[in-house]
Amino acid sequence: MPSVKMYTTAVCPYCQRAKQLLKARGVEQIEEIRIDLDAQARDHMMQVTGRRTVPQIFIGETHVGGCDDLVALDGRGGLTPLLQGA
Repeated sequence: MPSVKMYTTAVCPYCQRAKQLLKARGVEQIEEIRIDLDAQARDHMMQVTGRRTVPQIFIGETHVGGCDDLVALDGRGGLTPLLQGA
């Protein structure tokens, strides 16, 4: 299973929802990068994704996007193959 990395903040309901969905799909470990604690991480996230909002989710090298993007990907049947490294 590819690594899962998520840029988050402490009080973000979308981050919690995204984590719940990932765990429901078998993800055991999520590397969380707290941009509310690390301004450099926030700057890096914005450079890499072009977005300011959290969560920003990466599965392996693939930028999935935010929570709505993750839910849409799952709804299209694309999340499980991505998590399986397909």
